[in-house]
Amino acid sequence: MSIPAHPRTTSDRFTHRFSSTRRGARLARLLVLQQLDAWGFPYRSEPSDLIAAIVAELAANAVTHGRVPGRDFEVRLTRTATTLRVEVADTRTEDRPPVDGAPVAPPPDSETGRGLLLVAGFAARWGVAERRGPGKTVWAEIDLICRGGT
Repeated sequence: MSIPAHPRTTSDRFTHRFSSTRRGARLARLLVLQQLDAWGFPYRSEPSDLIAAIVAELAANAVTHGRVPGRDFEVRLTRTATTLRVEVADTRTEDRPPVDGAPVAPPPDSETGRGLLLVAGFAARWGVAERRGPGKTVWAEIDLICRGGT
């Protein structure tokens, strides 16, 4: 999905660490919403909701599957003229999501396992990368489209 680009502000990057807890994942989503608003994507707008959903899923995975006791997870947003990139890094090196195709859907009666399906559906691209230090970074990119005069 592509979303309209907005005029650039003084900072095109947001990085913050959060405790690897449910509360940390919730706080990550809320602070990302605040940053998006500062970048011109108003709270409860379609772009804001889309990016918040991606952050919520990736942060939930970081605290559920990537949690290492005593270690935080990190959220980074990077905005360019054409892309908004979301990165969530945790310190667990194993339990990497499959990236050689679309995520596999869980059985219909499963109550979990659909988060990466949502991310893959919302994002233009997504994947997993090594991070500096132990762990991995799961990322997703949203394409920004420019309209005349912006």
